[in-house]
Amino acid sequence: MVVKFLSFIIIFFSMLTYGQEFTIRGQVNNSENTPIAFANVTAMSSDSLNLGVITSENGHFVISNLKKKIYTLKVSFIGFKTYETTLLVDKDIDFGILILEENIEQLHGITIIAKNPTVKRLVDRFIFNVENSTLSNGNVLDILKHTPGVLINEEKITVKNGEPTIYINDRKVHLSSSEVLQLLEGTSADNIKSVEVITNPPAKYEAEGGSVLNIITKKNIISGYNGSILGSVKHGSEFPKYSLGSSHFFKTKKISTYLNYNINPKKDYINNTEFINFIDNNSVVSSWETAYEKRQKFSNHNINGSIIYDLDDHNSFGFFTNLLFAPRDNTKMDVYSSTEIYDFDSELESTFNTLNKSVNEIFNFAFTLDYAHKFKREGEKISANIHHTNYDFSSFQNVDTDYFYPNEIEPYLNNRFQTFSSQVIKLYTGQMDYELPISDSSEFEAGLKISSIDSENIIRQYIYEDEVKQDDINNSDTFLYDEMNYAIYSSFSNQTDNWSIKAGLRVEYTNLEGNSLTTDQDNVQHYVKFFPALSILKNLNKKNTLYIEYNRRIYRPRYQELNPFKFFLNDNVYTTGDPKLKPQIDDVFTLGYTFNKKYTLEAYYRYENNPTLEIVFQDNDTNILKYINTNIDTSISYGLDFSTYTKIINRWHMNAMASLFYYGNKFYALESNNTLESKNKWSVYFEIGNYFSFLKDNSLTADVSLLYISPYADGPSIISDRLGLDINLRKSLWKNRASISLGVSDIFNTKNYNQTTKYLNQDILLKSRIENRLVMFGFNYKFGNTHLKNNQKEIDLEERNRLGSKKNNH
Repeated sequence: MVVKFLSFIIIFFSMLTYGQEFTIRGQVNNSENTPIAFANVTAMSSDSLNLGVITSENGHFVISNLKKKIYTLKVSFIGFKTYETTLLVDKDIDFGILILEENIEQLHGITIIAKNPTVKRLVDRFIFNVENSTLSNGNVLDILKHTPGVLINEEKITVKNGEPTIYINDRKVHLSSSEVLQLLEGTSADNIKSVEVITNPPAKYEAEGGSVLNIITKKNIISGYNGSILGSVKHGSEFPKYSLGSSHFFKTKKISTYLNYNINPKKDYINNTEFINFIDNNSVVSSWETAYEKRQKFSNHNINGSIIYDLDDHNSFGFFTNLLFAPRDNTKMDVYSSTEIYDFDSELESTFNTLNKSVNEIFNFAFTLDYAHKFKREGEKISANIHHTNYDFSSFQNVDTDYFYPNEIEPYLNNRFQTFSSQVIKLYTGQMDYELPISDSSEFEAGLKISSIDSENIIRQYIYEDEVKQDDINNSDTFLYDEMNYAIYSSFSNQTDNWSIKAGLRVEYTNLEGNSLTTDQDNVQHYVKFFPALSILKNLNKKNTLYIEYNRRIYRPRYQELNPFKFFLNDNVYTTGDPKLKPQIDDVFTLGYTFNKKYTLEAYYRYENNPTLEIVFQDNDTNILKYINTNIDTSISYGLDFSTYTKIINRWHMNAMASLFYYGNKFYALESNNTLESKNKWSVYFEIGNYFSFLKDNSLTADVSLLYISPYADGPSIISDRLGLDINLRKSLWKNRASISLGVSDIFNTKNYNQTTKYLNQDILLKSRIENRLVMFGFNYKFGNTHLKNNQKEIDLEERNRLGSKKNNH
């Protein structure tokens, strides 16, 4: 009886002990007794899942929910020797302070050795790999400035003489050109793996736009948190310009989160001069000379965030958002212009001065829900997402003009008008994609997408008669626009040792309707477009490659370009759109040859049908300048491109690209009975970037780049040549946790240009003078576990790219 009772007691307490959970805690310090934040601490057993945490800012850690058994405790952090001990956990254990010893060899490996970027050619793109390179201490815009084939000039990113579509992790970023630059400048490059330059986008990508820049980020593999803060200040001849951004990453076993916020408070100054000769019967009857001074204030706030939940190894959900705020109080523009009018004998007839003060406000909210399922078969995957964008833009301007006779102080006439305009766009899309590996060397892709766009644009103009404000009915309107787009695509790729091929077809059906409530004019269009894409690559040997590409692309008019009403900038200048604009269709053929793995030559031919351009026209009867969005007839361009990214010597790398190209177009002279005119020109451009590293640990780098663009044709205009020299220095600090940079762009202030529009009865010369020469200072600081890897995604859909409007320098 006693034996049974004792056995029962032993079993009972054993069960109690078995059911208990214990805790291990402690603090991790370095040899100087300073806490080590975000070190990895894991408890491993032979028969259960490993448990792990990271240390807090003060070095503390707690591992809970441990059963009674033997564990191996490991504490590790980059640059330190791993601490390891084996112990029986049968009670709560407090290790007190654990000291990690520095690993000198590992520190040297991290802080001294930084690999250089590499370039790899694939069948339909080339990949610029920058992971853990010397470029990782800057921002994303710095990486694009170094990427072969990419030009950044005048707040524009260009590839192959056109603006590319920006993607992040195969998800499109749909902001205006200047907003994209601000976003990239406010995002740290530390988490960027590579940049894919896709000059021949396959059928998977939207048919809208030309080349694609796909920015690939690293993947999170370790639980924990890291973050960064970076900023810069640039100062030109007039105003400082600031950029400040902060990114944060947090990962647990199943959830990955990302948040980026950046703000770009700045003021821009533009000082343009415009000369117009008004013509009658082939003779100049009047000449106008106008000096413009524009001061523009911005303060855009951009928030990007994502939450990805891995349900299991095969299923994941994601929520992504992009929020853009441009508050009215910080989005202002003052344009002062003074125009002198001369008669045919060059005698001053009169002068008028205009002050245009305007304020704008933008709210752009975008939300996406995403689902992805990975099948058991390696590489087979299906994904779906739904998206909504709500874009709200409003603007108010007050325009006062005083007219003077020569040598008179008091004006003989005053004129005043005000304009309120707004645009609200609601976008809904749904998309599904399927990927199926057919074999180890081939793959099939297919997908579909539906888009719905609803746009309302309102303009209300007011005039003053005897200082009484009245509605200007002739220049007020409401324009409604609805569009439905249905797309389906499929593609096939195959790769062997010597051959690679990728072929696909995308079909899109578009149904649109635009209605002007004032004029009661309807514009209804239905069209089906086919977009084939083909890339073939032949590896001649290990160092030489030959490839050929063909694709067809579409450029749909931006919503602002479709608005039919006139938006007056002053008494004599207005902009207007056309609701009947046709989409531009491009056919592009490319033949390329890469030799010695470093040097690439490309011959290309591009045919553009119905290109949409904003063209300036002078009305010689009313002396009014019109900026009209219109379809020109055709444009053709072809040329030969050269590019390389190569090492000159051990600490000197060079990125060079050059192009000899021809551009010709045919356009309708709207002020000359729609006569079909043409403009063409051979041109050349080149950019040479030299990247140097100094000091034993390569922590000091220098970039010296030279850009030259010869005169080239742009629609009916000729743009003069430009030359720019930029120098930038960057110093890494604190084992690559921080960096500072100092530089000067356009050192000799030679990037400004003239635009000449001269044909038939048109004679306009614009001298553009922008703050191109800037002294720049920047900083970057990374905190938390800086060796985490990023799981950032950016989700957006192609229609949002059409929300912006074209910039006007007047």
